[in-house]
Amino acid sequence: MGLALGVRHVQGLFFLPITLERGWSRETFGFAMAVQNLTWGIAQPFTGMVADRYGSAKVVAAGLVFYAVGLLLMVHANTPTSFIWSAGVCIGVGLSGSTFGVVYGALSRLVAPERRSWALGLAGAIGGFVQFAMVPMTQEALSAWGWGGALLALAIAMAIALPLARSLQDRVPVALPGAVEQPLGAAVREAFRHRGFWMLNLGFLACGFQLAFVATHLPAYLLDKGMQTSDAVTALAIIALANILGTYYCGVLGARYRRKKLLAGIYLLRTAAMALFVLLPLSPATLYVFAAVMGLAWLGTAPLTNGLVSQVFGVRYVATLFGFVFFGHQLGAFLGVWMGSRLFEATQSYDLIWLCAIGLGLFAAALHWPIDDRELVRPRVVNAVA
Repeated sequence: MGLALGVRHVQGLFFLPITLERGWSRETFGFAMAVQNLTWGIAQPFTGMVADRYGSAKVVAAGLVFYAVGLLLMVHANTPTSFIWSAGVCIGVGLSGSTFGVVYGALSRLVAPERRSWALGLAGAIGGFVQFAMVPMTQEALSAWGWGGALLALAIAMAIALPLARSLQDRVPVALPGAVEQPLGAAVREAFRHRGFWMLNLGFLACGFQLAFVATHLPAYLLDKGMQTSDAVTALAIIALANILGTYYCGVLGARYRRKKLLAGIYLLRTAAMALFVLLPLSPATLYVFAAVMGLAWLGTAPLTNGLVSQVFGVRYVATLFGFVFFGHQLGAFLGVWMGSRLFEATQSYDLIWLCAIGLGLFAAALHWPIDDRELVRPRVVNAVA
C-alpha cells in the first residue's frame, strides 16, 4: 500500500519533465491524473465486491500487475490519448486493487474489533513510511535516469512487491447462529438509505479534492513562485513523513473518541493550514510548516472513514461499502487535479483553486459532525443455520 500510494504521491515530480519533453500543456498531464483518480474511484466498489467474495490477496496482486503495466506504458505514451490510457485508466485500476479499500477491508476482518482502529492506523503509518521514502528515491532516479528510467524502476518495484499480497488472505465472515445472512444487494441498499452514508461520501469528496490538488500541483505552484525544485521535493517528503505520525495517531484516537468528530477536526485543520499558506508570504519556513500540518492530517481520514463504515454497517461487506464512499473521494480528486490545470490555463494562477479547496474543507467539517454513527441493528431469526 505504501508503494502504491508513494508512486501516486510523487506524480507531481513528473509533471514538468513530461510536459516539457512532450510539448504538452499542463492541462494534458492534469487531465490524465484526473482520469486516474476518477478511474480509481469508479473501479473501487467493484474491486471491493471481488475482495469481499473471493478474498483480498488476489485483488491486491492483480492491482499491482495493473499498476506495473501502467507505469511501463507511460514511458512509451507519445500522444495525450495513450498517456491517458496508461497513466489514467490502467494505473487507476491498479490503485483500486492495491490501496485503502481492499487493504483496510482485509484488516477489518483479520483483526479483532477492539484492535481494529489501531491496526488500520498502524498499517497506514507503515504505508506512510514507504510513501515518505519514495520521494527522495524518485528524485534520485529522475536525476540519474530521467523520467522514463524512473518510471521503469517504479514498475519493477511494483512487480517485486507481488508476493506481499499473500499476507492479506482474509476469510469472509460466517453468519452467527440465529443471524440472517445479508445478501450484498441488500447491504448496498441499506447503506444507500442511510443519510450518514451520503454525508460520508460528500465529505470524502472534499478530502480527495484537497489532497490530489496539493500532491499534483504543489511542485508546479512553487516553481511558478520562484522556489527551487529542492523545496518542492522537501515539502512532499515532509508531508509523507508527518503522515506517518498523523495516520497512526488518527487510528489510535479513533478507538477512543467518536470518529465523526475527529474527521470534522481534520478537515478544519487542513482548511486553516491552506488559508494561512495562501495568505502569508511564501518562504521555505512557511512552506515546510504548511507541509508538516498537511502531513499530519493527510491520510488519517482513510482509517477513520473505513472504521466508521465498519462501525455502522459491519465488516461483511466493508470493502464494497468503503469502495462506494471512496468513489466520492476520487470524484473530488478528479475535480481537484483537472480544475487545478484548467483554471491555471485560464488565469495563469492557482488562486481560485486554493479558494475552492478551502471552501470544501469547511463544507466537509460541517457535514461530518451530525452523522448518525450508531451501529445498525439487523433482525435475527430463530433456529437459523450458520
